[in-house]
Amino acid sequence: MADLTTHKEPRWPASVALLACVGLYIVLPNRLVEGPRWLLPILVALPLIPLSTRRHRRPDDAQWVRVLSLTLIGLMTVANIVSVALLVHHLLAGNVSQGRRLIYSAVEVWLTNVIVFGLWFWEIDRGGPHRRAGDDTLWPDIQFPQMQQSGLAPKGWHPRFFDYLYTSFANGTSFAPADAMPLTLIAKTLFVTESLVSFVTIAVVAARAVNILR
Repeated sequence: MADLTTHKEPRWPASVALLACVGLYIVLPNRLVEGPRWLLPILVALPLIPLSTRRHRRPDDAQWVRVLSLTLIGLMTVANIVSVALLVHHLLAGNVSQGRRLIYSAVEVWLTNVIVFGLWFWEIDRGGPHRRAGDDTLWPDIQFPQMQQSGLAPKGWHPRFFDYLYTSFANGTSFAPADAMPLTLIAKTLFVTESLVSFVTIAVVAARAVNILR
């Protein structure tokens, strides 16, 4: 059994990451937002209050903590994919002239994509942060180099939120896993989905916006 004092996961990085996604969503132009602009920020930000009262994710967390966390990440993921679809639609079907604003929008959507999937990786690997805090024998969904070879990290090392965020950044930039490898079906599905959204945003939207600027 792992040492809970060492392995318990702080909640605040995930809360800050979700708030960052909300902030990026708020500054998107109206044509990239479906429905009332205020609805998603309220649906995501308000439930963070009860979640943030718990400083750490622990093995004895109630089931509603994980369900609520996954729901908030899911809402943010759907909203961001809708924004990508609207951005592509306006570029292909609309008379677009504001290329610089589209570049900014593409960057905001891409950053949201990276943060959201960093949260997904953090929540799904080995059953979530609350289970990782209590049992190191669980099968990993994502394999980090430090878990394969001794001497790369201190004894007892295990991935934290920023390790998953970096993994998401690397995957969203290269469209493929970098140092951490997905092992399970759900992890591979998340990696592929992030790469696809990132590819559309960078290769299609950003490239088209640059052409508009010319």
